[in-house]
Amino acid sequence: MQLQQLAYFVAVAEVRHFTQAAELLRVAQPSLSKQIRALETELGASLFSRARGNITLTPAGEALLPLAKRILADVDTARHEVQELAGLRRGRVRLGATPSLCAGLLGDVLRRFHDAYAGIEILVEEGGSRDLVRELTRGSLDLALVILPLHGDPPLDTTPILRERLVVASPVAADERPAPAPPGGRMPPRRPATGVPRRATLRIADLRNRPMVMFRSGYDLREATISACRAEGFEPRFAVEGGEMDAVLRFVEAGLGIAVVPSMVLAGRPMLRGTPLVLRDGEGGHPSLLRTIALAHRKDVSLTHAARAFQDTLMTFLVEAALADSLPAGVETLLER
Repeated sequence: MQLQQLAYFVAVAEVRHFTQAAELLRVAQPSLSKQIRALETELGASLFSRARGNITLTPAGEALLPLAKRILADVDTARHEVQELAGLRRGRVRLGATPSLCAGLLGDVLRRFHDAYAGIEILVEEGGSRDLVRELTRGSLDLALVILPLHGDPPLDTTPILRERLVVASPVAADERPAPAPPGGRMPPRRPATGVPRRATLRIADLRNRPMVMFRSGYDLREATISACRAEGFEPRFAVEGGEMDAVLRFVEAGLGIAVVPSMVLAGRPMLRGTPLVLRDGEGGHPSLLRTIALAHRKDVSLTHAARAFQDTLMTFLVEAALADSLPAGVETLLER
């Protein structure tokens, strides 16, 4: 079995067409087909069904595909690591993060990391926690900031680093919004909202029959919200569903409904207010609505030098931010100070 054969196999599996795969790889189509036949002979099983010109994966092909992707990703990581040590390149970090972290703390962390390691390439993939766990397991990411607990039993090491409160995002009433700045003048101070007291809370039961803006599948926030509502005996009512974080917040601003979101994403959103969720009046937050964020990586692969450097930068940043009391509202670090 050769790496080239696996690369050809993955290309055909993704486009489901031999000629198109050959064009993407810039090889002759007969050569590609010959290598895949050799791979099938080596494995003793057909990888593709070629009935009537339709290319589909056989059960053997379905089993091989995620393994082949992981092998190729690991080879690419090894190449970058050796090049770094050889001085040809300083490295690369492939980082996954949830949208709330991309919109919140991550920018400052990346700024510090880039200032310290300007030669290291940073690739960021934004997505729901379940999507990031899948990509991390496949070897497409070096590190990922994910939500605990993980679903299933993925082969990952996790270090809890943050806990944040989930809040109900709702639009600020028109008469409570800040007035526009006069020409040439400064923005007047924002008046406190009058419709709901600053320290007010909402119960899960208060979401019953209220139109909600809901994230697409793959977001842990979607599952957490639905599970919390069902635990209180009702199904949430969706006005709009299927959005990413920015879209959900914009839909709430437009008055389409409310949304359960991490508290940190409301920073810089003056048209939205966040009301903490509690299980019952006077009690602490419902466990499923307090999120624990962890830094995760695969157990079977050692971190590259670049990934370890990012991990150290992130941990130091969070500890210093906690000591300076500069973490976003509703966020606390789980790292020792």
